[in-house]
Amino acid sequence: MTDNRAMPRILLIDDDEHLAAPLASYFSRFDFALDSASHPSEGLAKLSQGGYDAAILDVMLPEMDGFALCREIRRTSDIPIVMLTARGEVMDRVVGLELGADDYLPKPFEPRELVARLQTILRRHHRAAAAQGGAAPASRREFEGLSIDLDKREVLRQGERVDLTGTEFELLALLASEPGKVFGRDDILNRLRGHEAELYSRAVDIVISRLRRKLEPLDCIKTLRNAGYALAVGKSGAA
Repeated sequence: MTDNRAMPRILLIDDDEHLAAPLASYFSRFDFALDSASHPSEGLAKLSQGGYDAAILDVMLPEMDGFALCREIRRTSDIPIVMLTARGEVMDRVVGLELGADDYLPKPFEPRELVARLQTILRRHHRAAAAQGGAAPASRREFEGLSIDLDKREVLRQGERVDLTGTEFELLALLASEPGKVFGRDDILNRLRGHEAELYSRAVDIVISRLRRKLEPLDCIKTLRNAGYALAVGKSGAA
């Protein structure tokens, strides 16, 4: 994690040559340093060098689209990702979240809204990092067949590691924070993404579905019709 006192570095991967320079100038007003890449291969090379706090991906790109790029990034990194989607393309937003993006913003967009989304995401990640620095017993949640390590961001299902995207991990950690409590879709979105997203609330179902598949054969996420979701699994004697 980059030092909180340093200016956050953001990587924009977009082939619009007229976007990067003015956006970088605007970002500097909010103490964000914006770097850019016009091709996915260039962006992946820059990300591999480290030092970035978040990435912004356009959906329409040469070489590979933003979805394939998001998938490629998620193979090795849980860096926060914001997808830039075509206005009105709801499925673009659903697919982006399903692949592990943290947020989306339809084009054309207001730069101030993009900055606000990034500020929200980075605050959440900084809070998570601060929480991880607390007492050791609170960093691990132990249940029957399920272990969640908040420090390492690691999940074990019946002793085997489960690879989760950042969004999937945050959702599971949220449900595990209060086992048995029912979290509604809007509550989940507001807690994890930090802003209202009425049109997008059904996308929570997609992430839940992916999480359930990854946790099989455990059946620990329950759906309460017209209410939301809850973690229903017994606690083990550990931690």
